[in-house]
Parts: sequence; structure tokens; C-alpha cells
Amino acid sequence: MKSYICIDIGGTSIKYGIVREDAALLESHEMPTEAQLGGPGILQKVTSIIEGYRKTILPAGVCISTAGVVDWKTGRIVHAADTIPNFKGTTFKTMVEETFGLPCEVENDVNCAALAEHYAGAAKGTSSSLCLTIGTGIGGAMILNNRIYHGFSFSGCEVGYMHMLGSTFQELGASSTLVKKVQQMKGDTSEAIDGRYVFNRAKEGDRDCIRAIDEMTDVLGMGIANICYIMNPEIVVLGGGIMAQQEYLYPKIRAAMDRYLIPYIREKTTLAFAQNQNQAGMLGSFYHFRTTRTQAE
Repeated sequence: MKSYICIDIGGTSIKYGIVREDAALLESHEMPTEAQLGGPGILQKVTSIIEGYRKTILPAGVCISTAGVVDWKTGRIVHAADTIPNFKGTTFKTMVEETFGLPCEVENDVNCAALAEHYAGAAKGTSSSLCLTIGTGIGGAMILNNRIYHGFSFSGCEVGYMHMLGSTFQELGASSTLVKKVQQMKGDTSEAIDGRYVFNRAKEGDRDCIRAIDEMTDVLGMGIANICYIMNPEIVVLGGGIMAQQEYLYPKIRAAMDRYLIPYIREKTTLAFAQNQNQAGMLGSFYHFRTTRTQAE
């Protein structure tokens, strides 16, 4: 049975492992991204990962999930945030295919997360789904008729930049904003106030923490509703670190969503939480490789 090297490049860490052709994750590892080294440094890390695996297995291909806007046809990063210097223009696909003679496909990390949920997660069995990852920012991906909607210039569903209430969706609704808001309320900007602190205190009845969470979930509900009016997905899947608080957050986000949706769409739209967690990028990169290669045949 064929095996694939799957690599998930994030701003903080690079996850990598082996996925079998039946989508079974055989092993996984993690290393720091060291984003300050920029695109060339990350390219070298990817090279080292592949070289290491080539000593023990004969991979059928390399599947890459990465931060940044990706031209999935050429495997080139066409836009990236300043958090990873000199990342724009990085061509993983060309490097892998020319250096190792292995087929390679590259896709945006949130798109990969959406594919993982579509094929083996909360959105399995649906034909249209919206996936949002909520962390330091808000990333979005849309699957329509079982395919990622990339848009004209590969930037479809970059919903974090949507303008809302005098700001943007991610500046108002990201988990990093939640923590900063509570720090300001408490007059304490130390690392002692983090996401875990906010939710633990909220469950104990802390009014500041409850208020900050309610404001965040209201923004999330409004943003999700706005996207639903345009894209009309069958299911909305939420991922990201903050979603570990699923039991606490689900009723709040669902209620906020319902406030902003008309009854007909409200009744037809399911809300769920991601199931693949840290494996989503690697699994999604495999599904992208498989579907891309199948469509090309």
C-alpha cells in the first residue's frame, strides 16, 4: 500500500508524518517553525524532512499544507503575512519535484482543514461546508460541490478580513482579541491571563470574562451569518485551539448565529466543531493531493 509524506506548515510549528493511501495516519511528529528564518529556512526544513523519510521508505508523493495564500496549481505562495518573512514566492512543489523526483501538491492550511473535515470529520456526507479556524486570527475555507472554492486569485473565503463594526472579523472575533480584552478589563497584561484563565474564570462566574466571551461569540455569530447569506453552506465547522471549549461555546455561538439568520436559513444550517484537531493539516494535504491527482487523470 502506498504511503505519502504529509507536512503541515504553521507559523509556530511544522507537523509532519506518514499517511497511507487509505488515509490512515501512521505516524506524526512536530518541530518549531522558527518563522524568523523566513521562507528559505522553512524550505530547508521541508527538504530535511523529506530526506529523512527517504532513508527508510519509498514515498509515493509529498503533500503540503501551509499558511499563506497558495496558487494550488503551481504550489507557489502568492501572499503571506509578515510573521514569516520572505515566504511569498516560495515554490515547494517545484523544489520537491525537481530535487526528489516525487509528485507534490500544496494547499492552504485552512483549505486543508476543511478537506479533512469534509472527507473524515464533522462535514462528512455533505456537499457544501464552511470551515472557520479561530485562533490568533480567523481563517476560512468553503467547499462547494465537494471541491474547495478557491476564487479567481486563490483567495476565496479570506473571511478574517471582512469589515465589521468599524473593524474586521478577526480583529473582533479571534481568541487573541478575547484574551487582550480581559487583560485590559483586569488591568493585567501579563501572560497569567490566557485563554484557559478566561474560560475557567467565566465558568466560576467572573463577570468580566463572561462579558468578553459573550461579545466574542456575538461577533462570531454575526460573521458566520453574513457568510451564510452569501454562500449558504449545509454545515459550518469551527476549529482552532479555542474550540477545546466546545461544550461552553456551542450554545453561545449557536444562539448568536440564530439571532442574525432569518428563520428559513437558520433551520437549514448545521453548526459543528472540528473533529480532526492537530491532524487536520496533514490529513487535508493528503486529501488535496489525492483529489488533485485524480482530477488530472
